[in-house]
Amino acid sequence: MKLNKRIITLGLLILTAAIVGKLAWSGLKKIKVDDFRPEAVMFVVDSSASNQKDLPQQKKLVRQICNLLDPEDKIKIFNVSEDAYLIYEGSPMNGSNITKALDEYTKYNAKDYGTAYGDGLKKAFKYALTMKEAGYSPAIVVIGDLANEGKVEKQINWDTLPENVKNVKKYAPELSMMFLDAHPSKLDVVKDKLTPVLGETKLIIATRADSDKAIRNFINKLRD
Repeated sequence: MKLNKRIITLGLLILTAAIVGKLAWSGLKKIKVDDFRPEAVMFVVDSSASNQKDLPQQKKLVRQICNLLDPEDKIKIFNVSEDAYLIYEGSPMNGSNITKALDEYTKYNAKDYGTAYGDGLKKAFKYALTMKEAGYSPAIVVIGDLANEGKVEKQINWDTLPENVKNVKKYAPELSMMFLDAHPSKLDVVKDKLTPVLGETKLIIATRADSDKAIRNFINKLRD
């Protein structure tokens, strides 16, 4: 009799486990799997002589954005002065190396008066496409006063910039861009030129006073 009771009890336990397992599996199938795609953020940072007074605060903006990114994201930082070149690439979580790169390669140099924003953006566009091919969603952050100084051929051509952005969007339609810490008159030009291409949601501009809100908005848009 005891053996029969044990068999019946065991059978009930197995049946209960099977029912619970089936219900759990049905519930899991209804859960929408998050299609996570890591971000690749390209920073274009102005270290020209004319922007040095604002650079310490602007470097803080870079680190602030990095702290809000995901460990699986990647960043590249391009220094813009007389020329434009890559000074860091890797994880946004590697704060010490990011700080070292910014401090080492954005030092004041009286000869670095020009602002090669145009060359910096070309490099950012190039790597945006490269990172898209590698499975990342690209974004570009430009931090500086947007002054046109030095060699004209290295500066931003505002007439051709919208078409350049449009070409990138053909292959990376999710491209986002943010311009921080420039004078409102410069940011107004950005707004006028790039809103028709990027739209209101994928283009974010902000003066220093609005930078915290803009950065939060930027991060939220990346995750949309």
